[in-house]
Amino acid sequence: MDKTSTPKIRFAVLGVGHIGRRHAQLISQNPDADLVSLIDNRSDFAQEDDFVGVPRFANLEDFILSGVEADVLCVCTPNYLHHPNTLTALKHGMHVVCEKPMALEAAHCHQMIAAAETAERLIFCVMQNRYSPPAVWLKEVVQSKVLGQVYHVQVNCFWNRDERYYIPGGWRGVAAKDGGTLFTQFSHFVDMLYWLFGDIQNISGQFKNFNHIGLTDFEDSGYLQFEFEQGGFCTFNFTTAVHSQNLESSITIIAENGNIKVGGQYMNSVEYCDIRNYTLPELKPCLPANNYGNYTGSAANHQFVFENVIATLRRQTTATTNAQDGLKVVEMIERMYELKATAVHL
Repeated sequence: MDKTSTPKIRFAVLGVGHIGRRHAQLISQNPDADLVSLIDNRSDFAQEDDFVGVPRFANLEDFILSGVEADVLCVCTPNYLHHPNTLTALKHGMHVVCEKPMALEAAHCHQMIAAAETAERLIFCVMQNRYSPPAVWLKEVVQSKVLGQVYHVQVNCFWNRDERYYIPGGWRGVAAKDGGTLFTQFSHFVDMLYWLFGDIQNISGQFKNFNHIGLTDFEDSGYLQFEFEQGGFCTFNFTTAVHSQNLESSITIIAENGNIKVGGQYMNSVEYCDIRNYTLPELKPCLPANNYGNYTGSAANHQFVFENVIATLRRQTTATTNAQDGLKVVEMIERMYELKATAVHL
């Protein structure tokens, strides 16, 4: 079958905030995709003048009753709604592209996976940082074993989130809806560690809310220590208490045959590479980060997510971040947050 006769993959977007609008833009720009619907419950949503001609609905139920057909639903709603919205989409025969985190409980992830298996549909979890050129290179270096034994990995995530982000009356900062900084801000970096080094064990750490009291129900800062099951250990330092703007997202690897640091605001540049008998290849430039108004958000690699979704549904490849990966990240964060019940606070 030639390309001109191959049907486009039809997408609907649920939740058209900053990230949902990004999904809609990239779907509209992809020649193999068709944006068939936008769904959002904001009162002014129907009057917005972007994506002219695309049907709009106030909720998922109205969209389903409308008869508009979609192959994939992009779930870009607040974190706590990922689980019920995904179950509804699967029940009605749609594949799902689920923004991070997949859910706020591993038990909910298991339910989502079971529902996908029953419906014979796929869940694609959005972990777009895997597509950045430094991340792709890191994966190749780790898999090739040129580093030898990994001794010590350090991750630093030093970001700013303040009253511009935590708006009163919203879902952000509410523990039951947001989940916490490891879910909302830094799950990408938990995923990166799992993707590169596998599962973890022997977790310890501390948490503290320095300057978000009154803004959030949970910590704005923490540090974690754990071991990789495959060997080596890691320190993970994170905060959203940085003044004014994001400072750093970095990973440093100390290993038997050399050392690496990938840094920048979004783990987007190779700052150091010294590996025995190894020459750093020329990497593709990173794309500009997502612009969220007051915030320059995470790395802008969502187009690769949609390319993978389309190719997977056409049986040309497999999902880069599948539901099992999404579950694993949630399960790891749950284990980290179990420390809150017993950790000594600063």
